[in-house]
Amino acid sequence: MKQKDMKTVNRHTIICACVLAIILFDTGCKKQLNINQDPNYPTLSQGNPSLVFPVAVLATTAKVGGDLEIVGGMWSEHIAQAVLSQQYTDVDSYNMLNTDGFVQNTWDILFPDGLKNYQYVIDQADTLKDWNYYLLGTVMKAYTAEILVDLYDQIPFSEALGGTAKLNPKFDDGYSIYTALIASIDTALNKDFKASTVTAPGGQDLVFSGNISSWIAFANTLKLKMYLRMINAHPDVASAGIMAMYNAGATFLNSSTGGASVTNFTNAPGLDNPLYEQNIRSLNTTVNIRASYTFTSWLQANGDPRLAFFFGSPSPFIAINQGDFRNGDPTLANAAVFVETPTDPVDFISLAESYFLQAEADFRYNGGLNTQTLYEQGVSAAFAATGNDATTFLASGGAYAWGAEKENSQVLDPIQQIIRQKWASCAFGCHGIESFFEHNRTGYPLQSPVYSTDDSYIPGQIVVAKNSVLQPATALPKRLIFPYDETSRNTNAPAVVPMTTAVWWSK
Repeated sequence: MKQKDMKTVNRHTIICACVLAIILFDTGCKKQLNINQDPNYPTLSQGNPSLVFPVAVLATTAKVGGDLEIVGGMWSEHIAQAVLSQQYTDVDSYNMLNTDGFVQNTWDILFPDGLKNYQYVIDQADTLKDWNYYLLGTVMKAYTAEILVDLYDQIPFSEALGGTAKLNPKFDDGYSIYTALIASIDTALNKDFKASTVTAPGGQDLVFSGNISSWIAFANTLKLKMYLRMINAHPDVASAGIMAMYNAGATFLNSSTGGASVTNFTNAPGLDNPLYEQNIRSLNTTVNIRASYTFTSWLQANGDPRLAFFFGSPSPFIAINQGDFRNGDPTLANAAVFVETPTDPVDFISLAESYFLQAEADFRYNGGLNTQTLYEQGVSAAFAATGNDATTFLASGGAYAWGAEKENSQVLDPIQQIIRQKWASCAFGCHGIESFFEHNRTGYPLQSPVYSTDDSYIPGQIVVAKNSVLQPATALPKRLIFPYDETSRNTNAPAVVPMTTAVWWSK
C-alpha cells in the first residue's frame, strides 16, 4: 500500500518513552523497596505526559494494525489464509481458544501498555493543568477501551488500572463503559486549551503532530461512532447524543484534518507498519495473506480499480474462498497476495470512515439533507487513499451512484449502501476490524445463504468460512472470548461465553 504524508517524529525520544513506559507499568504494580535509585532508570515521578503518550499510542497502533488487522481482515473477508499453510488457520476457521495468541495478546498489550499509560498521561496532565495532553490521553484511552469493549463485550474498567489496590477488578458492562468514556471526552473537550499551563505536543503526537483542532474533531468523530454503535440497544440515547452534537456545532474529521492515523513508519525492523513487521518481516515470507473471493468478486463485479491496489494484477486473477485453506487445488498456490509495504498507515478513524459515519447520522437524524454529499465524500476519500478517482463510479449510472447501487439487481437502501462502501474502505489502513464490528451492528454486508462456490452466490456477501469450527454451521463470530491470562487470575472474571454470542450493541 502507499503511504500517506509522513509526520515528524523524534525516534530517540520515543524509544526512551518505551523504556520509561515499561518501568512505569512495573512500578505501578508494586511498591518501590530499594532506596538506592539507579539514575539510568527514572522513577514514576520523573515521567511526564510527553514521554509516556507516544508509547501508549504505539501500543494501540501495534495491536490495531497488527493482530486485529489479521482478525478483522479475515472476519470481514477482505483477506484469506493461504492454502496449505498454517499461520492464521485459527483465525480463518474461528478456532480461537482462550489461550490463542490473538485472544490473549490484544488484551495483554492494550491494558498495561495502552490504557494504563493513557491514564498516567491523563492524571499527570490534570495535575499540571496541561489540557492539551489531557485531551490527547482521554481520546486515545476512549478509543482503545472502546476497541476492547467491542471485542470482548465486558472488561474491567471502573476498578481497573488501580495497581495493588484492585488486583481483582470487576468487569463492567459495555454500555456503562461507553457512557463513562463519552462523559470523559466531554470533560476533556471543555478544558481551556489556551491556558498558560498547556504545552505543545509537537512531534510527540504521532497522530496530528500537536494540532488540537484536529484532536477535537477526532474526539467528536469518536463520540459519533460510539453513539451509532448504540442504535440497537439504546436508540433514544444515540439519538439524543447525536442531536446534541449537531446542535452544538461539533466538528468532525474532514478533508482539512485528515483521518486519525499513524503514518510515521520506515522500512526498518521495529519501525515499520505492524502488519508488515508481523506478517512479512518476522515470518520472512510475503505470501501468507491472500485475496478473499468474498471481497475480490465484489470488486471485480463492479470494475473497481482498487482491486489492483490491494492485490496487484496477476493474470489470471485467483482468489481463495474464505476459510478454504485445506484445498489441494494447485492453482490456488497462485492466489493473489495482499499487497503490503513497510510504510502503510494504521488508521484509528480514517477520513472515509468519518464521512460514512456522518452520512449515516445525517440520514437517521437530520432528514438526510446532507447524506448524499457525505456519502460521496466518503467514497471519494476511500478511492483517493488507494490512488484512485471515484468520479465515474459516483456519477449517474456509475456502480456506486447514490440511491442506485444494486446487489442481485435490487437497489440497496441508504444505510446498506453506506455500510457496504465503508466495508470496502476498511481494507485500507489496517482497518478491517471496524468493518467486522459494523457487520455485527448493522447486518451489512448481508450474510450469504450459500457458500461462495455456489452458482447462486452473490459477490460481496459474507460467507461462513469453509473450515469453521463454530456451531451451528451457519454461525459467524461475534466477539473474542475472555483470555486465559485474565480468567485464571481475576476472581471477578465472568464465565467465558462463546464467540457466537453477540456483544451488547449487536444487531
